[in-house]
Amino acid sequence: MSADRTWPYDEWCRYYRDHPVTGTLVRSLIWEFADADDGPWQAAAPGRLPVGSPARVRLWHPVRATVDEVRAWRERIVTDQWRQPFKQAFREIYLLTPAEEETGGYSNRFAAHIVHYQCLYALFKERGWQANYLCNHDGGWDGEARGEFGDGGWRVRFDHEPADDQFHYSPDHATTDQVRFDRRTGRRWEPVPLTDVPPAVFTEAMRDVDLFVAVTSIAADPTWTDRGDDRYAAYWQSAVFGDLTANAQVRREALERILPRLRIAKKCSLEGRFLVVRGELATYRIHLGSANVLMEPSGAYLCVVPSRKGGAGAGTGRVFLPFEDERLSLVLSKAFLLADDARITDESILRQIRRAV
Repeated sequence: MSADRTWPYDEWCRYYRDHPVTGTLVRSLIWEFADADDGPWQAAAPGRLPVGSPARVRLWHPVRATVDEVRAWRERIVTDQWRQPFKQAFREIYLLTPAEEETGGYSNRFAAHIVHYQCLYALFKERGWQANYLCNHDGGWDGEARGEFGDGGWRVRFDHEPADDQFHYSPDHATTDQVRFDRRTGRRWEPVPLTDVPPAVFTEAMRDVDLFVAVTSIAADPTWTDRGDDRYAAYWQSAVFGDLTANAQVRREALERILPRLRIAKKCSLEGRFLVVRGELATYRIHLGSANVLMEPSGAYLCVVPSRKGGAGAGTGRVFLPFEDERLSLVLSKAFLLADDARITDESILRQIRRAV
């Protein structure tokens, strides 16, 4: 999605649209078509033939579209229940902020988060990033993860370091720092200001960094407060119910379309960064970023750990989700559980509710 690659229309039809293997993926995506080298690009719905006599094809990316166009595609995806092979219509968009224009060569957007380091390192590898391993040997305190984008023409660097001063071999936790971009010049990498980074490269790179932080942050750990470890309590409190990232904002927009179709719709509403669920025993506020729960009117935290047997999506039944998102499934599973709180039998959850109401 960061490459901005184009194909001749006939070649695309032969190797993608009409191919027995790749065709099953291609026909579920939104594509743009152009008649000539300087002609305008026109998007076509998944599986639909383009208008006119197209000469070139490229993948549609929301970073190139208007807000109204993105909103229209997302509405159509949900209404027609198109299941895309990866998140395209609901893809997160990361635009350069005034603060990043001011700093010039680096971004602090995802700095100062406390993360589970072993999970972070594993996720680097899973996403194809290269990173040195944090340890107590020389050079092991300065972490730098590197990912390539734009068909290898661009590189992003994500700094991190141990959050703990004392550890045996490698740290349990790390703290995140700056994000920087380099452009390939021959066989060398040259640092560039953020304003020089193509929008598709910038948004795709920041999307990966957001994923790293969202998945591995201690704020995503519902049992953190039960450990009796208050070293990072201030961070946990600020992050666990904080402002929504671009990833969580997309989750909110998807819920706006999904909620009216659910059997619990009358018990649910979206208020800011929370999904509010009105049960019989209490009212609950599920944070759309962390999926953690507060109870009203006390504001007490409710620890609900996903069932190992059912997984994150347990209880959602046959709810159509326009993209795979474990956190969205978790938010919905908690919503279904708490909307019918009078039938909860888990004593650990009931004790927390009784103390708060």
